[in-house]
Amino acid sequence: MITEKDKWQKTLSEIGKYDFYHTYEYHLLSKKTDETPVLILYKTEKNSLIALPLLIRNIQNSDYKDATSVYGYAGPICNKLASNLNTFEYQQTIFKYFEANNIISVFSRLNPFMPCQTEILNGLGKIVHQGKVVNIDLNLDIDIQRRNYRSRLKTHVNKARRLCSVRKAVNKEDLEAYINIYHENMDRVKAKNLYYFEKCYFENMVKSPSFDTDVLLAIENETGTIVAGSMFVTTNNNIVQYHLSGTKNDYLHLTPTKLLIDEMRLIANERGCKFFNLGGGLGGSDHDSLFNFKASFSKDFKDFNLWKLIVNKTAYNELVAKKGINKDASFFPLYRFTDDINVNL
Repeated sequence: MITEKDKWQKTLSEIGKYDFYHTYEYHLLSKKTDETPVLILYKTEKNSLIALPLLIRNIQNSDYKDATSVYGYAGPICNKLASNLNTFEYQQTIFKYFEANNIISVFSRLNPFMPCQTEILNGLGKIVHQGKVVNIDLNLDIDIQRRNYRSRLKTHVNKARRLCSVRKAVNKEDLEAYINIYHENMDRVKAKNLYYFEKCYFENMVKSPSFDTDVLLAIENETGTIVAGSMFVTTNNNIVQYHLSGTKNDYLHLTPTKLLIDEMRLIANERGCKFFNLGGGLGGSDHDSLFNFKASFSKDFKDFNLWKLIVNKTAYNELVAKKGINKDASFFPLYRFTDDINVNL
């Protein structure tokens, strides 16, 4: 079990393929006060590596603990193909680790762009298909990427480019303007508290040396007003994640966010990135308006899965019984239903 930043980052570097959601710094930014970030490392004599990042938390009024993943797309990462890994031995080892540390359940959102995750975890608990995410395939020719846009989207992007300019946030004032717009956006959509990040979260995301964070701003040409902002996070010049975005209420008609995504696509191509994940709908849905907005950019959909594991069924059922919750509910873990309503987002 790794809890130190340097060892954590060294392990990620040895594995090679990871996303910013797997980094120590992002776990430190995302954790709540009662959560401890850990990277559980499995290593064989043949130098096979499997690393699973989690947040360990105490369960109130009990001697037990459970584990969850950070907000975003995490899950295990490995340095070899699944066919070259002894997944059965790994599953036995990690299950014993959970037992020995009184961890009675584990929940993790998985990453659609990390190889081997379903193969590594298949048979250990349940892998649940939550929905789809939208990827812009940056391996395609840049003109073909654009051609795959819906016709209406092309019209909106062209209009936004005529009326707005795009630049990166470069100073404290730019970042504060973006944060204010983001919070205004969350107010408009009546978002849950989960999505109201504090100012220090944005500042540390931008400063982190473990990944590259770009905050792009849309400026209305006529007035010079910052009308929208989007945060994009790039890891190892491979994966770009569309992270947090907002538009001022009075400028929604300009559809500036579409312009910002298109601009980041161009930047990502210049960097040689392979994937541009726009994410899915609310709660992983692939049937709502948010997903439909993202799907206007691409039809390259990836599966978004959740991993749910009950380690100690007796203890789990006892805690559920104390809450008086219907065991058929899909929420996980059930005994936290009234404590943490965002665990499945």
